[in-house]
Amino acid sequence: MSLENHFEMTKRGSNVRQEIIAGLTTFLAMVYSVIVVPNMLGAAGFPAESVFIATCLVAGLGSLLIGLWANVPMAIGCAISLTAFTAFSLVLGQQVSIPVALGAVFLMGVVFTVISATGIRAWILRNLPSSIAHGAGIGIGLFLLLIAANGVGLVVSNQAGLPVKMGEFTSFPVLMSLIGLALIIGLEKMNVKGAILWVIIAITLVGLVFDPNVKFGGKIFKMPTFGEHSLFLELDLMGALQPAILPVVFALVMTAVFDATGTIRAVAGQANLLDKDGQIINGGKALTSDSVSSIFSGLFGTAPAAVYIESAAGTAAGGKTGLTAVVVGVLFLLMLFFQPLAFLVPGYATAPALMYVGLLMLSNVSKLDFDDFIGAMSGLVCAVFIVLTANIVTGIMLGFATLVIGRIVSGEVKKLNVGTVVIAVALVAFYACGWAI
Repeated sequence: MSLENHFEMTKRGSNVRQEIIAGLTTFLAMVYSVIVVPNMLGAAGFPAESVFIATCLVAGLGSLLIGLWANVPMAIGCAISLTAFTAFSLVLGQQVSIPVALGAVFLMGVVFTVISATGIRAWILRNLPSSIAHGAGIGIGLFLLLIAANGVGLVVSNQAGLPVKMGEFTSFPVLMSLIGLALIIGLEKMNVKGAILWVIIAITLVGLVFDPNVKFGGKIFKMPTFGEHSLFLELDLMGALQPAILPVVFALVMTAVFDATGTIRAVAGQANLLDKDGQIINGGKALTSDSVSSIFSGLFGTAPAAVYIESAAGTAAGGKTGLTAVVVGVLFLLMLFFQPLAFLVPGYATAPALMYVGLLMLSNVSKLDFDDFIGAMSGLVCAVFIVLTANIVTGIMLGFATLVIGRIVSGEVKKLNVGTVVIAVALVAFYACGWAI
């Protein structure tokens, strides 16, 4: 079967050259993930070398799957938000072992796939108030900003009074991170393709010159290997099935449902892949593709996967078919051979990328409808408590509870639907019964 027949490029107003350019654009916009994800999980004790290989495989195979099967210009990778959840909330926060955490990721992928394939995910989406969805995006953005700022020492723990305070402003990592963030913002404004990657490279080169801790070992290429401490097939399924861990699986599923689904719809809208009823063309396959990719994550040993919002960079460059995603997938598989080069990058070079993604997610504030006071306030409650509790699902639960109670007290019961109330009651019960992590 020819590329034209499979991807329907002429029908969608595209061509091979346009799709390749779009794929390169998307890859440059999200390749930072193979550096950021190992750094974040490495902070929680994951072997960085193994995570790098796993992250490349998940992004490569996941993008190939959604491109070839669903024929949409969306790229899949390890979600930064779910990486933060796995590293900082699950492993470091709750002291869950790495094999059990990977088992939870695998089970999350299985449950997520069932939810996607059976239409339950679509039902949840229909009953997810937009204010809570936007609030979750805001909160996750703030959470990422806090993690990145703390990682370079810009924000540190406070021994008295408020929990955090400013770190040493003049330290090299802090200055490089802030300069890098400003550079990314400026370059993005100028529509420089791959701005995030170029800034990471530039700061790394500065580090090589001025930071004695950054050293080039002389190697650029290396045959792919999970390393001595491989996490491949090291998941502990029995441990993840323990009653104490099952809430973790639920939390990962809830986070993925409320985070990834909105991203797919947003990218599909930009690429004009919505039908006359406003539904995503091949939406069922697209939703299932990103959930299946999380099964890969558990098997290979990395964080859960999702469609990247950076896919919008490719659709803006003209990507309209799955060939865009296939190009991204092939490039991530090629990245397997550049492991030494990727690990040359210091943490303060990737922190600006994490901060920038967090800032982008704060744009959800503009999507809150403040004419609907109860809805907007519920979204903000969700956002704020994601950061204050360092837990995404806690914020979502409090947002749902505020929305339902607020509607009842203000006499706006008619604005509630059964699905929203059911989800709110289930979340509150989940916490009240002590099942939450």
